[in-house]
Amino acid sequence: MAAEDLVERRSIDVVPDDERHGTAFSQFTLWLGANLQITAVVTGALAVVFGGDVVWSVVGLLLGNLLGGAVMALHSAQGPKLGLPQMIQSRAQFGVRGAVVPLLLVILMYVGFFASGSVLAGQATARLTHTDDTTGIIAFALITAVAAAVGYRVIHVLGRVASVVCALAFVYLGIRLLDRVDLSELLGHAHFDLPMFLLAVSLSASWQLAFGPYVADYSRYLPRTTSGRATFWWTLSGSAVGSQWSMTFGVLVAASSGKAFLADQVGYVVGLGGTGLIASFLYFSIALGKLTINVLNTYGGFMSMVTGISGFRGQKTLSQRGRAAYIALIMVAGTAVALLGKDSFLTSFKDFLLFLLTFFTPWSAINLVDYYLISRERYDVPALFDPRGRYGAWRWDALLVYGVGVLAQLPFLVTHFYTGPLAAPLGGADISWIVGLAVPAALYWLLARRDTSHIPEETRYTLASGPAH
Repeated sequence: MAAEDLVERRSIDVVPDDERHGTAFSQFTLWLGANLQITAVVTGALAVVFGGDVVWSVVGLLLGNLLGGAVMALHSAQGPKLGLPQMIQSRAQFGVRGAVVPLLLVILMYVGFFASGSVLAGQATARLTHTDDTTGIIAFALITAVAAAVGYRVIHVLGRVASVVCALAFVYLGIRLLDRVDLSELLGHAHFDLPMFLLAVSLSASWQLAFGPYVADYSRYLPRTTSGRATFWWTLSGSAVGSQWSMTFGVLVAASSGKAFLADQVGYVVGLGGTGLIASFLYFSIALGKLTINVLNTYGGFMSMVTGISGFRGQKTLSQRGRAAYIALIMVAGTAVALLGKDSFLTSFKDFLLFLLTFFTPWSAINLVDYYLISRERYDVPALFDPRGRYGAWRWDALLVYGVGVLAQLPFLVTHFYTGPLAAPLGGADISWIVGLAVPAALYWLLARRDTSHIPEETRYTLASGPAH
């Protein structure tokens, strides 16, 4: 393949049929590789660190991964049908300019996940190259930016490589861990505690739901004839298997290591494996797993920024120089946050995950109800770029429902800096994400079904009149 064919030319514009390629299985390898990584291990460990036992933490994480993963996989199934980035499609619900409201929070998410990933990957890179953490973070950020600039093809290559390399690393680490711990003792102290169980569910559900705003970005190059069902199941299975594998490992590590894991997450995990070449391989695996997901975060952040700005400027394409500038901006912001927060990572990560969940569950609910129940997969793609078209500049009904969906969660939210008044009667359990899905889904369905005049009879991909092709 020529170098010019490797570098992606598309940004927020529709992917034409002659550039579509691949199969739905590519979603499995991408999302498996993206989830077999150290931050997912830390997320699973948090369920134990904050008071859960091994058995019910694993069960709660599994439930959250399946529920949240199903939501994100429904977004993934939209990619082959429309050939568009995820957040461009949400203009049909919020308006060409109104979509900027959730987009601002999506960009914040990408910067935050870039930063948290860079902290752990920077530690691995530093140990692999015998430098300090700051140098490791900066070096890792630069590699991430280059990979994101190349684009879609290299992202899927990374996913395939990471799915194999990181799976081998986790198999080896799992064997080493089971040699060290008394598994029957860990499993023998099961005691169901509803708040801790729901915390585990919320941690993994938020992990999965946070992929929603960009998951279709990585399925949009699939041929339009690709089965939506196949895309859904391969995405869900890759993401759920990868995350549950990593999080279960994190639960066992946290339950057996005491404070040693909390003091140095990367160092402790690699220490399980040994020294010398084995340690180097494990550091490389950690850095590779984080590179895969951080490239997704950088790419998604760049796409979201272009989507937000283009709603006001009217642009549909982007030059390579403009692409590089957006990616550099995401990299610089994420790296700055990583360097500032590298010494207090674990204490703030749980709150960051649950705080993000508050803003993304209403968006997911509105987007999915519109796509599958209201519009029934029929969109006027050219109108998504025209604020004077059928979707308008601002769709105030959807924006109102989104606001109500965010506010409805606050009484149930449990974070370090804020706890809602209805959390105490539930024993401190956080069910805000359930409210954030159910309330806006019901409200949007009731409001949107009253007027469907903006929905075309068939999906239109061009400005030309006549049936869709």
